[in-house]
Amino acid sequence: MKLFSWRPLSPETWDDFTTLFGAKGACGGCWCMLWRLPRKAYDAGKGAGNQQAMQNLVFNGKKPGILGYMDNVPAGWCSVGPRADFTGLERSRILKPVDEQPVWCVTCLFIDKSFRRMGVSRQLIAAAAEFAHRNGAAILEAYPVEPKQDSMPDVFAWTGISKPFLQNGFREVARRSETRPILRLSL
Repeated sequence: MKLFSWRPLSPETWDDFTTLFGAKGACGGCWCMLWRLPRKAYDAGKGAGNQQAMQNLVFNGKKPGILGYMDNVPAGWCSVGPRADFTGLERSRILKPVDEQPVWCVTCLFIDKSFRRMGVSRQLIAAAAEFAHRNGAAILEAYPVEPKQDSMPDVFAWTGISKPFLQNGFREVARRSETRPILRLSL
């Protein structure tokens, strides 16, 4: 059994992040900037531009998420932070705020192919809750998908699927789409 550990994304873990995301920037050059940038800037920056935008965040003191490791090998990424960091969420009618409470959000889970279906998502979500709590969050919110079919391509599950969130104590608080609940965990 492999040992799971996690660390915040920081200048010290930047190389692990780039190794995990690879040449494609995880998915189509996103570098986990979709929710962080205006749509035009995100589209224009796909690839190197989005990588540079994320690097600028990290090297200017932000910790925009956490890396999960299996036996010290980078295995997964979880984008987690205050909702205000994810201005792109405001573009979504489905993911608009549930209420006025300040929340932190899990907006992305990326698991390296060689570590998928091994429970890394569940462990990353638990670590994200710990990270958010350590940084003053009282509520953690997530936007997983619930596929209509038993299986779906991994690329469509980039916000996670509901099961590992529910296993970590999240509860549904809103649903504006058949396949996308809004889940919360009180920390």
